[in-house]
Amino acid sequence: MQITIRPTTPTDLGEIHQLIAALADYEKLSDRFVLTTELLREGLFGNAPSARCILAYADEEPAGFALFFTNFSTFLGKPGLYLEDLFVKPHLRGNGIGKSLLRALATIAQENNYGRMEWAVLDWNTPSIEFYKSLGAVPMNEWTVFRLDANAIAELAANPQNASA
Repeated sequence: MQITIRPTTPTDLGEIHQLIAALADYEKLSDRFVLTTELLREGLFGNAPSARCILAYADEEPAGFALFFTNFSTFLGKPGLYLEDLFVKPHLRGNGIGKSLLRALATIAQENNYGRMEWAVLDWNTPSIEFYKSLGAVPMNEWTVFRLDANAIAELAANPQNASA
């Protein structure tokens, strides 16, 4: 099996969208999947792109993707690479595709002098957790991820007196 990794172009939007839909299904989050190809186009290729994406192919078949963006470490004083999503089609797992995607990301991080790479993984996804550990990734168990959804953002922005801090 020949594995090829390459950056995406606007002609890949349909393919990327399908892979992200498959990821949502795998993560049992399809009910939250509202992404359109237009939203994806704006996020990846618009006037101010907020993310980048690379695609993996197994021979000629689209096999997976990694979507990422830069963040910044105040302690390191350097940007970092934040991996938002990595996905390999289930029937192609175990062939080195995920490792190839992560290796490509590590190369991007190294070429740009990023201080680190980070990502989150669902706590029930034991195969992925073990895979990441096998690559030398370390879980950040002392950190808890917090999130405000669009409604909570609007509420906080409109009513700063509701903030208890």
